[in-house]
Amino acid sequence: MRARFVEGNLFRHVAVMSLTSSVGLMAVFAVDLVNLIFISMLGRDELAAAIGYAGALLFFTTAIGIGASIASGALVSQAVGAGERARARETATNTVVYGVAVGIACAVAVWIWLDPLVGLLGAEGPTRALAVDYLRIVMIAQPVLMLGMCATAVLRAHGDARRAMMATVWGAVLNAVLDPILIFGLDMELAGAAWASVLSRIVIAVLAIRPILRHYGGFDRPTLAGLTADLGPVSAIAGPAMLSQLANPAGQAFVTRAMSAWGEAAVAGMAIAGRLTPVAFGILFALAGALGPIIGQNRGAGRMDRVRRAYLDSILFTGVVIIVVSALLFVLRAPLADLFSAEGLTRELVYLFCGPLALLFFFNGLIVIANATCNNMGRPFWSTVLNWGRHTAGTVPFVMLGGAWYGAHGVLIGQYLGGVVFGLVAAWVGWRAVCPRPSRAGT
Repeated sequence: MRARFVEGNLFRHVAVMSLTSSVGLMAVFAVDLVNLIFISMLGRDELAAAIGYAGALLFFTTAIGIGASIASGALVSQAVGAGERARARETATNTVVYGVAVGIACAVAVWIWLDPLVGLLGAEGPTRALAVDYLRIVMIAQPVLMLGMCATAVLRAHGDARRAMMATVWGAVLNAVLDPILIFGLDMELAGAAWASVLSRIVIAVLAIRPILRHYGGFDRPTLAGLTADLGPVSAIAGPAMLSQLANPAGQAFVTRAMSAWGEAAVAGMAIAGRLTPVAFGILFALAGALGPIIGQNRGAGRMDRVRRAYLDSILFTGVVIIVVSALLFVLRAPLADLFSAEGLTRELVYLFCGPLALLFFFNGLIVIANATCNNMGRPFWSTVLNWGRHTAGTVPFVMLGGAWYGAHGVLIGQYLGGVVFGLVAAWVGWRAVCPRPSRAGT
């Protein structure tokens, strides 16, 4: 078993892993975007708003999956870097088992409290009922989502970004094909979009597991002794990582409720911006999963000089991506707004996102890099504190002041300005993780 990232050009590794990972990730997010486009074609604001509310709640469940996958990627990549093939296989088995177990618990809990949770986001009347119906279907596949996310993380830990990418690409293709058939052909509307997502998640999980079985030794038979032995290492990373990832949806939930004060048109505009963000900046979202194996393998091989170089190259890569993507969004802002039939306040918010706010996403990129670095350098708690600070102190006061001064526009502006402050803090925290003080070098 060869560790792929302990030699060669690190900027190239960062770029290739991020770009290949982002293709699959953006494919999934693009399908969510297509869902919203199709739903917008039905000409009912409450349907688009329902997608916005549902998306805010799904952020929570997805964040839990990301936390579990971070543990899978971090622990397996370190075993790969150290050349411990058997340990890598055992760790992959145990992290996947834990991921599915957490997924089941999460699905049950959300299912029971779904209506009051949607109500907390500010949804009311028919929009609230539509969001609840949509989520009741999607949550069926939550354990499958966790399985797929952990499996793709294992593939990336082995440096196999291409197969991890293709699993999500084919799942997204299926979703895109089923959407118009179920939404329009069978006249299922939101329910059609929900069932398409469920089937897509099943395909992603199957296609992610298959190459692990064929090329990387598969999985061991889970044992109580093995699961107990790995509980500590998995919890040490997955626990803080989940708490860290939950900060984002918590902040987004607050923003959604703040935006609801300006009506369904404002929530629809925010929903469009929310769906455009991961598609436009999918490379940066993928950077978290791509950087982890690079740092993990080099850390496992004792190459701290390459760990620091990877950190700096990731920041440079983020800057390049932001400039290119922001320019494209600005040029295409009118066609994008037309695609969603956005008018009035909804259109204004789309234009705002495609203008100056897109450039400010660079600072969110710094937070992504710092999180991945801390999680793979044995400092997951730093990531947790950083994320919760960004989505509480870096969100609530900025959004409240922005909304009070500039209405719905100010809510979005405040959300992004808070990211600037914590992005700079994140850059410093990440550097501290890869350059510990001499007195703590051995800790």
